[in-house]
Amino acid sequence: MSGNIQLLGDTLAAAKAEGRSALIAYLPAGFPTVDGGIDAIKAAFDGGADVVEVGLPHSDPVLDGPVIQTADDIALRGGVKIADVMRTVREAYEATGKPVLVMTYWNPIDRYGVERFTAELAEAGGAGCILPDLPVQESALWREHAEKHGLATVFVVAPSSKDARLAQITAAGSGFVYAASLMGVTGTRESVGAQAQNLVERTRATGTGLPVCVGLGVSNAAQAAEVAGFADGVIVGSAFVKRMLDAPDDASGVAAVRELAGELAQGVRGQQQ
Repeated sequence: MSGNIQLLGDTLAAAKAEGRSALIAYLPAGFPTVDGGIDAIKAAFDGGADVVEVGLPHSDPVLDGPVIQTADDIALRGGVKIADVMRTVREAYEATGKPVLVMTYWNPIDRYGVERFTAELAEAGGAGCILPDLPVQESALWREHAEKHGLATVFVVAPSSKDARLAQITAAGSGFVYAASLMGVTGTRESVGAQAQNLVERTRATGTGLPVCVGLGVSNAAQAAEVAGFADGVIVGSAFVKRMLDAPDDASGVAAVRELAGELAQGVRGQQQ
């Protein structure tokens, strides 16, 4: 079975055709349990997410903040394995028919085996992988197997990325470009938002045809609307995880994910209150 890179492309194109950004949700596999994580992903889709990124929990998630680290710790203590991540992708995709990606650091894939990982992800119906710490110049092996199995390779760009680096990344990537910045520190949101917009413009200036989606620590509909004004997709992770961590029980956490997805979906459509 080939992966769902085409489904991912069609989904992002459909959002653009509607005159809006796509809403992309991130949730870790195995949090609060494997079954609970699958329920949360389904709830995100039910609420209005277009795409979901499934996080592969890591013991040293250097690019993730304390909220996601807390969720990863819970998942790892619960014994989550790559097989559980694949099951999460499979069940979420089969239940919704919508694009599901995996976001992971490189080390677990390297240890598991690139061919084995890409083959299993494609068989599960996955659309691709976001690889935040894989340098593009060291990605040929991954890209070869991802292409073979019909999977997107999503690289991450940052405000510090030089223009030549942006061109290299957009040329090698597929699916979309993940533009990472920081937002949410009190008093700095406006300037960081401008920085993110500049990064999107610089990424598009490479001539890429790939959508540029922004992960910014967006937590509400108004912020989603702001980012949707300049990006092809709005990526939200910590806000979903925090809702689940703050919930009194797993069922309430799933309901909170559905509610937040609905609010954010209105935001990317410019309908926030």
